[in-house]
Amino acid sequence: MFGNIRNIDDVTAMVEIHKEHMVVPNLMNLHVIFENKDQRLLGEVKKVDGDIAHIDYMGQFVDNRFIPGTIKKPTLDSTVRIINDEELNIIMGSNLPGNLYLGKSAIYNGKDVYVDINDMFSNHLSIFGNTGSGKSCSVARIIQNIFLNKNFLSFNANLFIFDAYGEYKTAFKVLNQFNPNYQYKFITSNPTDADDVLLKIPVFLLTIDDMCLLLEADNHHQYTIIERMLKLTKLFSRDDNDTKKLKNHLIAKAIMSVLFSNQNAAGKKNDIFTILADCSTPEFNVNTDIQGIGYTRKFSECFGIDRNGEFGESVLINEYLLKFIDDELEQHMEEPKDAYYTLDDLERALSFTLIGDGFLGNRIMQDNAVILQVRLHALNNSSNRKYFDVPNYITLENYISSLIVYNNKRSQIVNINLEDVDDNLAKTMVKIFSKMIFDFAKSRKERAAIPFHLFIEEAHRYVVQDNDHFLLGYNIFERIAKEGRKYGVMLDLVSQRPVEISETVIAQMSNFCILKMTHPRDLDYINKMLPNISGDIIEKLTSLQSGTMVAFGNAFKIPVIVKMDMPNPPPYSSNCNVVERWKA
Repeated sequence: MFGNIRNIDDVTAMVEIHKEHMVVPNLMNLHVIFENKDQRLLGEVKKVDGDIAHIDYMGQFVDNRFIPGTIKKPTLDSTVRIINDEELNIIMGSNLPGNLYLGKSAIYNGKDVYVDINDMFSNHLSIFGNTGSGKSCSVARIIQNIFLNKNFLSFNANLFIFDAYGEYKTAFKVLNQFNPNYQYKFITSNPTDADDVLLKIPVFLLTIDDMCLLLEADNHHQYTIIERMLKLTKLFSRDDNDTKKLKNHLIAKAIMSVLFSNQNAAGKKNDIFTILADCSTPEFNVNTDIQGIGYTRKFSECFGIDRNGEFGESVLINEYLLKFIDDELEQHMEEPKDAYYTLDDLERALSFTLIGDGFLGNRIMQDNAVILQVRLHALNNSSNRKYFDVPNYITLENYISSLIVYNNKRSQIVNINLEDVDDNLAKTMVKIFSKMIFDFAKSRKERAAIPFHLFIEEAHRYVVQDNDHFLLGYNIFERIAKEGRKYGVMLDLVSQRPVEISETVIAQMSNFCILKMTHPRDLDYINKMLPNISGDIIEKLTSLQSGTMVAFGNAFKIPVIVKMDMPNPPPYSSNCNVVERWKA
C-alpha cells in the first residue's frame, strides 16, 4: 500500500501510495508504522496529495510501550505499513482490570477505546463543547461506564456533580440496578420525589472567607466587620454568665462612647436609643429600672434634657454604666470550637459588632456595615433561608459524611441540583461546597486517602476570575487546580465557553475531552492555553459529529477521536420538540 519515502523533515514524512494495493478506502487520520531493524515509529496521515501521503510523526514503540514525542525520525529505508492490532491496543488501550471503556474509535470501525483509570481520574479533567454537541450525554456515559465496569467495583468513589439544570437525575437514579452495592443521592433546591434531599449548608460551618462570599463582600473594611461578627456570634452562642456580661459590657462601652462624643444632648440621646433598639439585654433596654439613692428611674427617663442642654441624670447614668464595663472580659473568653448558631444569631451579632470600638462614629465602617446588614437581612428573610436552616450542630467531618450517606448506605454519586438557585448564590454555594470538601481532604492523616471528584456543569458560570484574589488572597477553584491532586480532590469541568473559565484553572487541566466547538475565541483560547494541542486537533473540533470528541492528555498515548455511546438511561438534556408543542 505504501511505497518509498520521498522526503523527511522535522515533523512530516512524504510517502508514496500504491493505489492498486489500497487496503483501506480512507487514509485520513490513519496510523502507520515506520519500521526498520532498530526502531518502530508511529505516524498519522494528515494529508493526501495525489499519490503522496503526508504523515506526521507521533512517537516511538519500545517493546510493548509507546513513548510520545518526535525525538527520532524515520530513515529513508524504513518500511511503512498500517498499524497492527497489537500496536493499536497499546495506543488505544484494552479491556484490562484498571482500565475504563471510554467509547469507540471514530477512525477504526468497531475498535474500543480504553483509558487507565488512574491516568484519567487522578488528574483534573475538562469536557468542552458547544450547546448540542453532546456534553451532558458524554459526561453521563463516562460516569455510567465507571459503574458498568465489571472488572472493577468502584464502591468507594465520591463523585459530586454540581448540576445547574437538574439534567443528571434521570441518568443516575437507577445506579443501584448496575450493582446493588451502588447508590445515587440527589440533593436539590427543590425536592419533588420521596428520595430527594433538600439542599442544606450549616451556616455555623462557614469560615470568614465563606461568609465574605455569601454576603458578597468586596473590600477589606467589610472583611473586618464580618470577622468581628463571626467572633461575637461564636461567643454569644454560649448562654452563660460571661456571655451576658460581655453583651452588657459592649452596650455600656458603646453608650459611654456616645456620652463622651462632641454631639449635643439630643444627638447623643438619639444614638443611645438606636443602640438599645439594635442591641438590648435585660440590663440595657428602655424599660430597665435604674436604682438611684432613694429613687428609681426607667432607663429611658434618665435621658431627659434639662434647661442647660444636659442629661439631668448624667451621674446616675455614668455610675450604672461603669458597673458593666470590663475591658479584660472579652480577652479572656475563648471562642467555642463547636458553636451552633443561625442566620438570626448572625444578624444580632452584626448589630453588636457595629457598636464596638472602631465602628461607632467611623463613617466608612458604618456605611460598609449597613450594606452587609441589608444583604444578611435580605438572605435571612428570603426563601433561600431554608438552605442554611440546620437544626443541630454537626462537625465538618460528619457533615461531609452526611452528604455521602443516605439511608445508612454510602452513595458513590452525589448530585447537587442548583436549578432553582439564582446565579450569584449558586456560584457561592459551589465555592463553599468545594472549599469544605477540600478542607476535609486536607485534614486526613493519610494524604489523598479519600478521593473526591467535583464535576462542575456550566463551569464558565462558577470557575471564573472573581474578586476573591483581592479580598481573600485566593480563588478556591484555582487552589484546588494547583493543590487538589496531592490531596485527592480533582476538578472535572464541563463547559461550552472555556474562554470564560479562569486561565489558572485551565492551565492545570491534564486531560481533555473536547466535542464540537466552533466559536473562534474558544478555539483560539484552547490553542493558546494548551501547549500540547496541535493545529490539526483544533481543525478537527469544528467538524465533529454530535457525541464525538477529541480526547487527549495524560490518559491518552495520542490524541484519539472517540465516538461516545449514548448513555442509558440518558440525562434530561434533549432539545425542545417544537413541532410537537406547536401543533394543534
